[in-house]
This record gives sequence, C-alpha cells and structure tokens, in this order.
Amino acid sequence: MTKKQVNKIGDKLAKVSDNFTINMYDNGFLVEISGRDEDEEYRNAKIMVPTVEQLLVLVKEAATLPRDE
Repeated sequence: MTKKQVNKIGDKLAKVSDNFTINMYDNGFLVEISGRDEDEEYRNAKIMVPTVEQLLVLVKEAATLPRDE
C-alpha cells in the first residue's frame, strides 16, 4: 500500500489549532499541526517540505484555515 503524498494541511485537516511547530533539518522543514478532520475527529498532521518557499505556503495556509475552537 502506497501512502498518498501530502502537500497541504487541508489534505489532512479541516480545522487547525492556534499553534504549530516548525523543525529545521538538513534536508528541509517539518511542520507539525493539530486540529480536526472532516469527520470532526482530532488529528495531528506532519508535513515535510524541502524549501523555505514551500514552508511559507504551509504557514500561510495554516493562517487561513478555520480554527478549531
């Protein structure tokens, strides 16, 4: 079974919490964010991106998704 590549937070979460974590590695960045999926189940999303430009896209997406209140 092959996992689907996730390029957006919205691929995993419908609503996001108020904070997220960014880790820097030699080969890119890991964004970790929690929230709720389309079924209102609590989930964590971890998305790895290789460039700062792609990281900024994820940060902007996180800022525009509905908040999990």
